[in-house]
Order: sequence, then C-alpha cells, then structure tokens
Amino acid sequence: MTYAQLTRFMLPLVVTALVQELSGQFLNGGMARMPRAVETLAAFGLAFGLALFLAGTLSQVRQLGLVLVEHTQGCRVCFRFVLAAGLLLAGILASLALTPLGTWIINDLHGVDPALGEAVRLALLWLVPFPVLHGMTRFYSGELIRIRRTDIPAYAITTGIALSILAVFVLLPLGFVRHTPILLPVLATYTGALAELGVVAWGRWRLVRWSEPGDAPTLTYFYVLRFFWPLALIMAVQAGTRPLINVFVARSADGTEALAVLTVVYALGHIPYGWLNELRNLPTAFRQEGDLGKIRRFCWGCCLFSCAWMVVLFWTPAVDYILGTWIGIGPELIAHCKTPLLLFMGFPFVVSLRSYFHGIGLLQHRTQAMAPSAPSRVVTVLLVLALLANFELHGATQAVGALVSGHTVEALVVWWSIGRGRRAG
Repeated sequence: MTYAQLTRFMLPLVVTALVQELSGQFLNGGMARMPRAVETLAAFGLAFGLALFLAGTLSQVRQLGLVLVEHTQGCRVCFRFVLAAGLLLAGILASLALTPLGTWIINDLHGVDPALGEAVRLALLWLVPFPVLHGMTRFYSGELIRIRRTDIPAYAITTGIALSILAVFVLLPLGFVRHTPILLPVLATYTGALAELGVVAWGRWRLVRWSEPGDAPTLTYFYVLRFFWPLALIMAVQAGTRPLINVFVARSADGTEALAVLTVVYALGHIPYGWLNELRNLPTAFRQEGDLGKIRRFCWGCCLFSCAWMVVLFWTPAVDYILGTWIGIGPELIAHCKTPLLLFMGFPFVVSLRSYFHGIGLLQHRTQAMAPSAPSRVVTVLLVLALLANFELHGATQAVGALVSGHTVEALVVWWSIGRGRRAG
C-alpha cells in the first residue's frame, strides 16, 4: 500500500463529494431567485432536514455492502434489510406530511407561521420515497467500494448532480414552479437521486459478482441488525442534530432569517471538509495490507489540506463573491453568514479524527463501541445552545457554534471508545 494507491482510491470519492456539495449551492441559488426566496430557503431547509434525519439512518448501509457482504446469501439478506428499513422510514415521513403529528412538529414545535408550515409539509409529502432511493443507492455503492471500484459511485454522483443542476435551470422559469416555489428544490433533488441510483445499479449489475456461501458463515438478520444499529443511531443523531438546532433557531426573534442563513452556510461550509468522512472507508478497503500507520498519516494530511482550503474560501474576500455573486443572496444575509462560516474551521480536525476511528471500528466489527458518541453529541449541542442563548449572538452563529462543539465531543468519545480496545495495527 502506497500513498499513491490511497490517493487513487480516495480521489473519486473526494471529487464527487465536492461536486455534490457544489450542486447544493446551485440549488440554493435557484431558490434565492424564486418568488418568496427567504420562505422557500427556510421551508426546504426544514423539510430536507427532517427527511435527512430519517434517511440519514440509512447512510451507513454502505458499510453493509463494504464490510458484511461476502457471498450471495449475505447480499440477499442485506438487500432485504435495507429495503425494509427504507419502506419503514418512508412511512414515518408520510406520517409527518399527512397527520397531526407533522403539524405539531413543524408548526407548533418549530413555531413557524402557517404558510411556511404548509410549504414544509408539501415538501415532505413529495420526499416520501427518498429514504428508499437513498438506502438502495448507498448499499450498491458499498458493494462497489468493496471491490475498489470507487469510480462507479463517482460517475453516479456526477451524473445525478449534472442532471439536478440542469433541472434547476429548466424549472426556474416554469410557471407552475414559480407559483409553488418549493417544487424547485424537490424536483431537482429527485432528478439527481434517481440518476445516481440508476448508475450504481447498472455498475453493480455489471461488475459485482459474489460467490456461493460454501463453508463461509451464514449471515443472519440478527447479526446485520446488531452490526447496523449503532451506525444507524450515530447517523440518526448526526442527521437529527440539524433539525434539533432548527427548533431552537426557528423560535428565536430572527427565526426565519436564521433558518435561511443556515440553509446556505450548512451547504457552503460543508464543501471543504465533508469529503473527509470518506476516510472511514480506507481501513476496510485496504484490510489486506494492514498498514494503519500510513493510513493515519494520510488522514492528517487530508485534514491539513481541508484547513488550508477553508482559509482561502472563508477567511478572505472570496467569501463575499461566493455569497453575493455565486449564490445570489442579499447584503443582510451575507453579513450574518460570515461568522458561522469562520467557525467551520474546527470541523476538519474533529471529522478526520472521527473518520479514522470509525474506520477502525468497522474493520474490527466493533460498531457497538461507537454508540456512546451519539448521545454525547446531542447532550453537548443542547448544553451549548442553552449557554449561547444568554449571549447577543445571531441564531445562525449560535447554531454553528453548538454544531462544532457537538462534533468535537463526539470525535473524542469515538477516539476513547475505539482506542481503548484492541487495536488493529
């Protein structure tokens, strides 16, 4: 194993992660140019945050394909498990869109006005199939990454993003979309998701071949569940942190404006560091070589590169051009975006640490050791939000400060939980 091999493995994942983040800015830019722009940004931020809270629990089904699937029987078990979980989450999402539970969560708990709440519920109704599509895409991607064909998921994401961006330009002038602006982000999101699923499904059909079980251990649903539930818990907490923060922010005096700012900074701030999450794939993908020291050094090199990139984007006048010209938001929103973006500097360090030790836990099938990191993140976010509420800070600044704190504590807990056990090298 060489650094060149690690780079070749990571490069497609990094490029596609970056392109994926950039596409979010096109989507935000499209919403910013629609009628009722602030309301649309806030509504989709709430709706997609809730959808990701549910679908986010399936983000780690990639690890089922990467770690657990070794033969045809295991593939069938994991496929059925992912499909059943996706349908269950789709049903929960539908209940939020159609029942009084959703009205209570969106209107009452978040304290939004009826017009905004209606737009959020409409978006949620359209997003009902999203968990199933997301889960199947991630599972097929994991099978392809296991055979080190990271290029296929890269092609899939790139195709999906290109079509979603095209959809923004096509939909922007259409009368029915301008009449109901929330349709723009929903339809663009679906365009990309369906295209991505189609490409990875094709790649999996063409390239992945599993042998018959033979003498290999039979994979059971119980083992899949035991392996997966800590990952699902972690991802649910990670995805749920944003809706949790949105509850606090929405109820503040500048709630709608702060939600609009967060919709922009979440997507923009994630660009320089979000790809570091893919580092967790390295220990399992290169398990035959077993040189974890080289992987550790590679991870920290990626961290430093991410930090340098963040300085260039957010600590220089480039941030004004990005926010004002590229995304197209007004001067008042730009002013409130700057401080939260500066706080994003803390993410590369904690995400790199967390990703490396997540990878070790997956390699050793010690996913239950990661589970304590989830509640520690929630508790930290709540405590920091309560503390910052006593200061004269904009709601978006409070939100990002709490998010950085939660990530930091989560990474330290993962480091302690995995590091105190048996090391893999």
